[in-house]
Amino acid sequence: MEPEAIYGEGRHVRGDRGRWERGPGGGRGAARAGVAVRALVRDPASVAAPEGVELVRGDLADPAALGPAMEGADAVFLLPGYPGLAAAARAAGVRRIVQLSGGSAGSADRSNAVTSYMNDAEAEMRDSGLEWTVLRPAAFMSNALRWNEQIRGGVVRLPFADVPLATVHPRDIAAVAAVAMTEDGHQSMIYRPTGPVALSPPEQVAILGEALGRSLRFEAQPNGEARREMLTTTPAA
Repeated sequence: MEPEAIYGEGRHVRGDRGRWERGPGGGRGAARAGVAVRALVRDPASVAAPEGVELVRGDLADPAALGPAMEGADAVFLLPGYPGLAAAARAAGVRRIVQLSGGSAGSADRSNAVTSYMNDAEAEMRDSGLEWTVLRPAAFMSNALRWNEQIRGGVVRLPFADVPLATVHPRDIAAVAAVAMTEDGHQSMIYRPTGPVALSPPEQVAILGEALGRSLRFEAQPNGEARREMLTTTPAA
């Protein structure tokens, strides 16, 4: 059964390129609002912390060692794909989890590796017994950074040319997460942050060309070729 049917209504939350009434950016926005914020990093000495943000050392791949970083925190924002994080949060006395997931998590397709680990993260979060909110955003606007080399060459080849997506800026997702972490009324909810308009890959490339003041050409990439490229960096199962 679709999780929304059990735990609450799925809602779409629209973001407009980082502009929110509460201000862009999860940690930065919360810090400016007077909320004490910690950011987990592997090496605090190598990161310039935004004003009002405390850096703490930790590694998501080692949840057993995250107790000191989470201790005293009221809420945590968790990434999917790292088993044991929700249990670590509960052991540290955390009250609320905001879990990043993705749109495909609702399909419960265990044959897809990415969908599978997002499903597992959501299940662990629910089983923790803590208050929770799930964010299932659309595709990130920042994914276009992967096209940098092609953009420099003037030709962008992408699959799924006829599939429009309402891509969303990561800062909009962070702003939604900050509200869910710091305000009541979002418990047991699944939200779908989305961009203001659905755009196909050719339309996205055309907008980038206009913004850059350059002529960019879009070419549709065959699915088989795209799959072979994806398999070099993404597991099939």
